[in-house]
Amino acid sequence: MLPWKRVLRPLTALLLTAAVAALPTAAHAASAPSTGWNDYTCKPSAAHPDPVVLVHGTFANSTDNWLVLAPYLEARGYCVFSLDYGQLPGVPLIYGLGPIDKSAEQLQAYVDKVLAATGATKVDLVGHSQGGMMPRYYLKFLGGAAKVDTFVGIAPDNHGTTLDGLTELLPYFPGAKDVISATAPGLADQIAGSAFLTKLNAGGDTVPGVHYTVIATRYDEVVTPYSSQFLSGSDVHNVLIQNLCSVDLSEHALLGLSDRITFHEVANALDPAHATTTNCLSALS
Repeated sequence: MLPWKRVLRPLTALLLTAAVAALPTAAHAASAPSTGWNDYTCKPSAAHPDPVVLVHGTFANSTDNWLVLAPYLEARGYCVFSLDYGQLPGVPLIYGLGPIDKSAEQLQAYVDKVLAATGATKVDLVGHSQGGMMPRYYLKFLGGAAKVDTFVGIAPDNHGTTLDGLTELLPYFPGAKDVISATAPGLADQIAGSAFLTKLNAGGDTVPGVHYTVIATRYDEVVTPYSSQFLSGSDVHNVLIQNLCSVDLSEHALLGLSDRITFHEVANALDPAHATTTNCLSALS
């Protein structure tokens, strides 16, 4: 084994351990009473007939990622659901690390569960980071386009990430990608130029019948360059949040976790017939 590999393996383990330690609320959330969403007795209203399924990002989970957005949407009359996906054996509380095509299969099963419980014919999907990209595999290859009306990606890595150029150093460390793929395949799949992303984006970014919205921030330090998040297609609305509020300084994580200007734009995408102008004052809405 090359010397750097001896460092990379424990470093990967350390990264996963640190991520667990950085989520002190996750253990509590797992045993806490219902937060109000994931209520399978919820029946969609005529105003909002599509249940909303929230799809978390890498190193996140179905609770912590949505502590603000889920209640925000519930208060506006939506039936809201969220799932955990992509767990690795022996890694508790954090998700989104498994092979992304397998995670998409988990999303497929979860959407079917929500549709069966609610009696709806379609859902809307809202995802953050990996969760704003992974569902595109479900839409494109697993029949999801027939079951999804609107898909909103918040800071999604639709065309992968260079992590500010760090991933471009991997070729200088022989076997580095193999080690990452073996220990956290969901991370390797998100590197710009990966086999997964090549397959996902071949033949076009979108599929007919789904309304796409992408919301990005110029201060994203995780999915770089931020412009790579945007999609091309006939039914795509790409939004740079600073074009709506120039003083919004939210970066990658905050855009999905707590940015109410972003959430206002999410609400507009879910209900375009009643959309209102998104600006800096939307933070108070």
